[in-house]
Amino acid sequence: MHTLRDGTPLPHVGFGTYPLRDEEGIEAMVSALEVGYRYLDTAVNYENEREVGEALRRSGLPREDVLVATKIPGRAHQRDAAIASVEQSLERLGLDQVDVALVHWPNPSQGHYVEAVEALLECRERGFVRFVGTSNYTEGHLREVLDATGEAPVLNQIECHPLFPQEEMLAVHEELGVLTQAWSPLGKREAQYDAAPVSDAAQRLGVSPAQVILRWHLERGVMPLPKSATPSRQAANLDVVGMELTPEEVAAITALGRPDGRLFGGDPETHEEM
Repeated sequence: MHTLRDGTPLPHVGFGTYPLRDEEGIEAMVSALEVGYRYLDTAVNYENEREVGEALRRSGLPREDVLVATKIPGRAHQRDAAIASVEQSLERLGLDQVDVALVHWPNPSQGHYVEAVEALLECRERGFVRFVGTSNYTEGHLREVLDATGEAPVLNQIECHPLFPQEEMLAVHEELGVLTQAWSPLGKREAQYDAAPVSDAAQRLGVSPAQVILRWHLERGVMPLPKSATPSRQAANLDVVGMELTPEEVAAITALGRPDGRLFGGDPETHEEM
């Protein structure tokens, strides 16, 4: 279990919804909710907010039992556009309030990454969102937000997996009281399932390499957001509480990291997503 600064608990693992769309996507999300996920992560640019809302309704779960997060796109960083983006997300989701609203990418060349957070804080004041987060913000971006608003985002979602363990950002987040969420937590096509530190731990514990990597995130205080449309894999990804890695195993998996470990050229200082 993870905890936000105000004590609000978050599930140990969330469910990433990209690129689940249409009826097949809805069915996959309903399955995820049925196996126990209680945090759905979407974004305007995933183009599946309607599906997320429909899956939530079909699940029959009480609204208060499921946390829903979405992200505003780069084209909506200026104040009025950001507020409108949140309002449009609520309409597509069919919700009165989203639990977490994030800025998807800082897009530093546009120069509005602080204004975007300020707009989301205004949305919080209006009751549109409960918590304000960021995604792909660097230490510098976070400190600018803190200086301008007097508070850091409650969470920052960043690329984080064994090839890119983000030790420096984890330390920054801990200092600022920011929860780390991991996108692509397994490493996608570069997943280190066959790497000795992962496979050896999986053999010792009698679990899958993917479960070892997800447990590695938890041992480091990170909330991973894996995505799967397969019910059995969804359940396995969630079933990582009743195991422990040794400190040596955690360190060995972290040591798989490398400077060029990003999955694509997603450096937040230069990558632009509108």
